[in-house]
Amino acid sequence: MVATVVILVVLLAALIVLRGVTLARSRGSVPCRLRVGDRGWQSGVARYADGELHWIPLLGVRLRPRHAIARRGLVVSARREIEGGLYAVDCTGSTRGISLAMSADAMTGFLAWLESAPPSAYLDVA
Repeated sequence: MVATVVILVVLLAALIVLRGVTLARSRGSVPCRLRVGDRGWQSGVARYADGELHWIPLLGVRLRPRHAIARRGLVVSARREIEGGLYAVDCTGSTRGISLAMSADAMTGFLAWLESAPPSAYLDVA
């Protein structure tokens, strides 16, 4: 009985890790950390989809994005460098106080994605 439970736990852990590796390597995904309010940084993957940035946690069983950040109405503060060579921005507007941290290249892509919005979209990029 104990051996069966141990095997099930090991299989579940392997599936969760495999899911994280698959997400991180999938095309169009960018490693991204997210912080909501005063909580700590959470590692995950960001994907751009139809005017939204979808953030999916790296570890977990949920298949859908945990956060969908709409480009319309998004207000982004100036970027700042944090530990590990990552750059962070605070996002407000249509979001509820979310901070994103990415590599310099990924941050450049994120800001370009914001600026490439249709002319009718409201943008405020510092």
